[in-house]
Amino acid sequence: MTETQSNPPPRSEEFQFSGDTLLAKIKEIIRAGNVRRVIIKNEEGRVLIDIPLTLGLVGTLLAPQLAAIGAVAALVLKGSIVIEKEVETPPTVTPSM
Repeated sequence: MTETQSNPPPRSEEFQFSGDTLLAKIKEIIRAGNVRRVIIKNEEGRVLIDIPLTLGLVGTLLAPQLAAIGAVAALVLKGSIVIEKEVETPPTVTPSM
């Protein structure tokens, strides 16, 4: 018999921003770690940019995304940032024989 484990849905958080603070807030969120995806929405809730992040995405690989976020920040006065975080699952303990 095979057991299947279902992955829990990602936890999401939403932050409000004004244009001049967007890039700084994104960098702060990425530095905090365990972020799966960053979604930037305008005031009406329309998705402007959706960036999936992987665990190995650092440094120069992130530069194009940050440039795109900077361009969005120049055009948008207010909006929200939605981040999806990995849900940490506790390690499963298997009985030893």
